[in-house]
Amino acid sequence: MIRTGRTGRGYALRGAAVVAVVAMAGVTTGCKEQPATGASAAPSAPAGSSSPADDAKPGDGSASPSPSAKPKEPVKASPKPSATPNTPTPDPQGTVLMASGAEGKQVRELQARLRQIGHFDRSPTGYYGTVTVAAVQSFQGKRGLERTGKTDTVTWQKLLGMTHEPTATELNPPTTRPVAKPDKRCLTGRVICISKNSRTLSWMIDGKVVSSMDVRFGSQYTPTREGTFSVYWKSRHHVSTIYHTAMPYAMFFSGGQAVHYSSDFAARGYNGASHGCVNVRDEGKIAALFAAVRNGDKVVVYK
Repeated sequence: MIRTGRTGRGYALRGAAVVAVVAMAGVTTGCKEQPATGASAAPSAPAGSSSPADDAKPGDGSASPSPSAKPKEPVKASPKPSATPNTPTPDPQGTVLMASGAEGKQVRELQARLRQIGHFDRSPTGYYGTVTVAAVQSFQGKRGLERTGKTDTVTWQKLLGMTHEPTATELNPPTTRPVAKPDKRCLTGRVICISKNSRTLSWMIDGKVVSSMDVRFGSQYTPTREGTFSVYWKSRHHVSTIYHTAMPYAMFFSGGQAVHYSSDFAARGYNGASHGCVNVRDEGKIAALFAAVRNGDKVVVYK
């Protein structure tokens, strides 16, 4: 009886410990950081779910006949068609050089050349994905070629004839996104020209772009102000007194809002947002900008 009593207390203690662990897990699950968009992850498909019906091979016998269907009489096998209709015809557009899934320098050149004539609307990546396929199809359609989305010899030669050899900047642009056309307020003087639509910053002197970089802005609850401002304070090793976060290379232009380097932007990209500042993720570029900008230089933030 004494052993039985101890065993009972042991089970009771272990049961209480399990309940405590479960309760603690319920408290800590709400601490996970959410992406800036607030979008929740899509539910996964249930285990063992079948593939779409479109994936089934026609005539594979998977479909059951209707109970009311009358049995068909046996049909005599028709003679095999001649091999001539099934003989593959030569590709009228030549040999395929690049297609979906390809990557490398030639793909980057293809994208840069397509961008020169308005068929590729972003910086070259060197990867032949769906955007590149669509760009090649667009080019082929305009030239009366079959819209295969594959870069064959005929498509490539036509593209070479309409474009010039890409420069180093065209092959590796300073930003991952196309730089927007500067606002007219950016065309005179020394200006940090910031476009919210393209999410880029251009350092301009007398209408000429000196350097460009990717930027990130505040969320809808802490938006980055738009308008014309000027740099009134530079702080190389600044730390926010409100959020207690580092703001290296800070150039303040409107109250507590500044252009500065963000390690979070460098790590997470556009999955996060600032508290109103203009974040830069390339530390080398923001360091050079910080060295060039003077107090009093103009800052233009526009859509």
